[in-house]
Amino acid sequence: MDATFRAISDPSRRAILDLLAEGERSVSDLLGFFTFSQPALSQHLKVLRDAGLVLSKPVGRQRQYALNAEGLRSVADWVRAYERFWTEKLDGLGAVLDREAAKEREIKP
Repeated sequence: MDATFRAISDPSRRAILDLLAEGERSVSDLLGFFTFSQPALSQHLKVLRDAGLVLSKPVGRQRQYALNAEGLRSVADWVRAYERFWTEKLDGLGAVLDREAAKEREIKP
């Protein structure tokens, strides 16, 4: 799971994952979305591959990259464990807002 969190900690790698979520892409396709060099993109793709978030396959003389969403399951499972805290906080905020709205209705003639 550490490799997955390290991989998604970089905004460029998250952007790559977002693009691959739309469908398979080659390195040259991906390069069109970024200002960094091809070697830098290849390094990002290596980190994503090593974390199990990206799959690659040869197609002719190029490689096609695809999202492996299964690799994100460990992140989703970890985050899910903390959803109850968010739900409790949002429920508490909702109660405060309801009380404030009730006070406003009492004040208005």
